[in-house]
Amino acid sequence: MDVNTQADALLRKIQHYMISQSGRRAREATAQEFYAALSTILREEAIINWTAALDTFHQKKVRTVNFLSMEYLPGRLLANHVANMGGEELIKATLAKVNLSYAEVVGFEPDQGLGNGGLGRLAACFLDSLATLHYPARAYGLRYQYGIFEQEIWDGVQVERPDCWLLNQNPWECRRDLYAANVHFSGELVKAQNKHGDQVYLLNQPEEVRALPFDTPIVGYAKTADFTVLTLRLWSTKESPRNFQLQRYNAGFLGQAAENTNLTDVLYPNDNTELGKRVRLKQEFLLASASLQDILRRHLHVYGDLSEFADKVRIQINDAHPALLIAEMMRTLTKNYDFSWGKAWEACQTCCSYTNHTILREALEEWNEKRLEDLLPRQYKILQLINQQFCDQVRDRYPDDEAKVRRMSILEKGQAKMAHLAIVGSHKVNGVAKLHTEILTHEIFPDFAEFYPDKFLSITNGVTQRRWLVAANPLLTKFISKRIGEGWISDFMQIQKLAAFASDLEAQEEFLAIKKKNKEALIDFLKRENPLRDALGKIVPQAVLLDPTALFDLHIKRFHEYKRQLLNALHLIMVYQELKVNPSSRQVRRVSIFAGKAAPGYNKAKQILHLITCLARTIHNDPEVSKWLSVVFVENYNVTKAEILIPAADLSEQISTAGWEASGTGNMKLSMNGALTIGTEDGANIEMRESIGDAWWPFGFGASAQENKQAYKSWDIYLQNTKIQQAVNALKEGVFAQTAEETEALEQVYRHLIENDPYRVLQDLPDYYETQKQVETLFLHPAKWAETAIHNIAGMGPFSTDESIRNYAAKIWNISPCPTDPGVLSDVQNEYFTMQKNSVAGK
Repeated sequence: MDVNTQADALLRKIQHYMISQSGRRAREATAQEFYAALSTILREEAIINWTAALDTFHQKKVRTVNFLSMEYLPGRLLANHVANMGGEELIKATLAKVNLSYAEVVGFEPDQGLGNGGLGRLAACFLDSLATLHYPARAYGLRYQYGIFEQEIWDGVQVERPDCWLLNQNPWECRRDLYAANVHFSGELVKAQNKHGDQVYLLNQPEEVRALPFDTPIVGYAKTADFTVLTLRLWSTKESPRNFQLQRYNAGFLGQAAENTNLTDVLYPNDNTELGKRVRLKQEFLLASASLQDILRRHLHVYGDLSEFADKVRIQINDAHPALLIAEMMRTLTKNYDFSWGKAWEACQTCCSYTNHTILREALEEWNEKRLEDLLPRQYKILQLINQQFCDQVRDRYPDDEAKVRRMSILEKGQAKMAHLAIVGSHKVNGVAKLHTEILTHEIFPDFAEFYPDKFLSITNGVTQRRWLVAANPLLTKFISKRIGEGWISDFMQIQKLAAFASDLEAQEEFLAIKKKNKEALIDFLKRENPLRDALGKIVPQAVLLDPTALFDLHIKRFHEYKRQLLNALHLIMVYQELKVNPSSRQVRRVSIFAGKAAPGYNKAKQILHLITCLARTIHNDPEVSKWLSVVFVENYNVTKAEILIPAADLSEQISTAGWEASGTGNMKLSMNGALTIGTEDGANIEMRESIGDAWWPFGFGASAQENKQAYKSWDIYLQNTKIQQAVNALKEGVFAQTAEETEALEQVYRHLIENDPYRVLQDLPDYYETQKQVETLFLHPAKWAETAIHNIAGMGPFSTDESIRNYAAKIWNISPCPTDPGVLSDVQNEYFTMQKNSVAGK
């Protein structure tokens, strides 16, 4: 069947949907209605393979991975699923028949508000690779009604507004009322024993919360029609009326009445308040308990009992947030399923594994014991038992070292340490880059690494090339495939073949032309979609005058002191001051672009963000300086905006304090798209440099993680370097401030730098400043820049999540791919096509 005939058939399905679901004729429908119709029909097509994949997993009784994460950032699904199903040509032909563009229709899909930064985007990339590689897996998360927040910049200040991504019906999700789970909080504890004599706990008059699942299909890439579709199951408390406590509402306690209904409203509620801490703890346990109930239910459906549970189930705890699953598994197995304590603990350690994504203490998840006992009395008792058992084991091995016991204890000084629980209750613990794993084993958890010498390992993060090259950068995709074929799309190690073309003049010129087109697309986007707002949030006119031949310098990541947006800002202040003295001091026009959100309660990060917006305004209003330097802040950074920003980047800012960034994934996306990295020896930067080669990694700078252990005083750097002193003084002299609030914010930044500077901004600023000069020198030689960039792309083969997932599968989960059985797929297709004759997949 040719594409035109298929397009006619698809259009008839769309017309049928319009009339049957909304009472609208297709000729009357808006582009947004076409988006909803097309997405629903594609989901219907995906359900064929979805059903067949699940049936195959069940019939073959394969070991299955269950991935638990508080965050996912899948971005828009329509274009991604169309590309993975191979239907882009068909969809474009269909929409052309009603005078609609593909880009216009895709543009109506909101980004799913399920994450904040790298953790969520990594999880989404993992799911893409799991599906593409046909691994039996399922993912669990929470369906946040309002995301983390939608960021607006009002006169330079971050304002958090609800992310209303669910304002319209989400055509991709399937509500699964049948599989709802009840989760219990608080209540009166009742002691009992199981038949093995183990202590178990009952609960009288608990607070019951109903978690309702919504399933989203994750479509894997394939060139044939047997693509695998996996499940992302998200739990919501919004659609369950029993969660609303009417008696408290009628008594006037409105906040208490709605607390359980609102558990899945917002990702990472501000935990500077007691209510925020309560809600966040409830969120984490909701994910753990509801997901475990579902895992057990599905296992019993397939096997009938739990005799093979430890062999067939693998649970990946993605960061410490879901670690309470370990305590809940012990409670559930010993109370409900006739497991002795010893047998349950063996099953728990066999099933569970833990990925640590950070060394930041605030992200290692510690909970006040009293709060934990009040909200989760049964699980707290189980934690005490686990901790007693573990501490006894430590004492047996180190009988004269009670200090070590205290350091390793899960419960200590009134705090429950979730990272410790995750380590003790798992059979494997991995860091996400070599340096990160070394820091974990030698500095953060050295006692555990000594106690469990075979438990820790490193698996470097990655990103999916299908999203971050094929979908985000079609021009560069064609450039690559024209030279080395399309095999790299599913086997990214083949990208190394591109190195053979790095010195080819034609390839260099084509690469530079592609980069310029992507910059032009970004400039057009900024004019349309990046408004300037006054102090009341009203959009005011602004002139966006950016030059696509300029150096586009991107610093796009969540705002945190260790990610050192401040280091970048201080360099820009130094450049600004040079240009004020001598407008011809620079030969390269630079556009510095920042994007990212600061956590609502993180005032220092917000002050740095405010500094950058003040700096952008000052430079924009200076007619001489703005000829050579522009600073742009892109508000409400998300996946869709990243897909426009990243292909346009010349320079990638990866300048975290060495030893603080676990891995990074933005560094990988930018390098894959031909940006050169200016970076410290931190996270995965080190492995990227090793893979790309030192000759093509020209902009490394800064102190190493080892050097950062040495004593340091920012005041000494301030006194020794006149240029740095002038830049820092500008913060307190009101050079960039126009209001009293701005003056105070910038003075606060100044004081933090001079008095403390824990992330060593001033220490690395001289080297960073000189390295930025080297950037501009190389940029003046376009052919050499292009050659270097092409080598960077060619060296990125090891940094696909396909490689990461293969490592998890081999080293942690011990699972094998399980492609959909052709007979099962045929049966499902025949059953479906009895009623529906037309396929969208176009394969």
